[in-house]
Amino acid sequence: MAGAVLAVGMMVQGAAAQDMQFFRIGTGGTAGTYYPIGGLIANSISNPPGSRACDEGGSCGVPGLIATAVASNGSVGNVNSINGGTLEAGFSQSDVAYWAQTGTGLWEGQPAVEKLRLIATLYPESIHLVARKDAGIASVADLKGKKVSLDEPGSGTLVDAKIILEAFGLTEADITPEYLKPDQAADRMRDGAMDAFFFVGGYPAGAIAELASQHEVVMVPIAGPEADKLRETSTFFAADMIPAGTYDGQEADVSTISVGAQLVTSADVSDELIYGITQALFNETTQKLFASGHAKGKFINLDNATQGAGIPFHAGAEKFYKEAGKLQ
Repeated sequence: MAGAVLAVGMMVQGAAAQDMQFFRIGTGGTAGTYYPIGGLIANSISNPPGSRACDEGGSCGVPGLIATAVASNGSVGNVNSINGGTLEAGFSQSDVAYWAQTGTGLWEGQPAVEKLRLIATLYPESIHLVARKDAGIASVADLKGKKVSLDEPGSGTLVDAKIILEAFGLTEADITPEYLKPDQAADRMRDGAMDAFFFVGGYPAGAIAELASQHEVVMVPIAGPEADKLRETSTFFAADMIPAGTYDGQEADVSTISVGAQLVTSADVSDELIYGITQALFNETTQKLFASGHAKGKFINLDNATQGAGIPFHAGAEKFYKEAGKLQ
């Protein structure tokens, strides 16, 4: 009898092991935003064998799935690891994903990652253009003849800044360009040696908040017909706004554009699995967990998921969004 029970137990264990799937999600450094958000997502889409059912207060993830958030170097590293098969999914800025998938921008001269696919745009990373208040800069066009930091070589911000300048009829030759990290650019601005700098990231950004608390700065809008046209030609940009009061001295909302923090994967991952993952992300229970779990969590919703896509959706995600009425 004991042997029979043991045999049945082993059969059940065997079935459970067979049904288990592992799903690694590349995030970013442990001090950044990608890592904690990645942990929330991994928990929400996981549903190991033997878990309580969703409607009984258990996991609402994909049956048999065990997802883990892996610390990484961020967008570029994640895309390369997905391409190499050492990650099933990862976080990427929408601009980096676009350049990788098309072999342009940062990926110029490298083989395009043609199989890169979008699961969801998660939350916006706003493009900040910060200027000294006394520099007389009220629009991107006013940067002409000014000392402007475009971020360091190899950064996505540098490529974005060049695209934005071009949209407003400027090139690097029209400004005195510097190539500094945002905190270095802020230090130079304190000393009066820098007129403006670009920064891409969620607001409020620490380096900018600190600068604005000590010096009079303005957030310069990236708006108007030039920005509208730019969003049509570079589809990884989305319309965005930095709300009044985000930084000291900022009395009004400032219109800008943003790139999306995106969850991306490979076309090689099964449609059924990605459909299940997308469904789990936008489950009502999961949405509440995101909203309470992180400041950026409330942005991870069905309305934002298909914004500023830039690259093709994974077929499994696309099926879900069409059913939800978010894609035609």
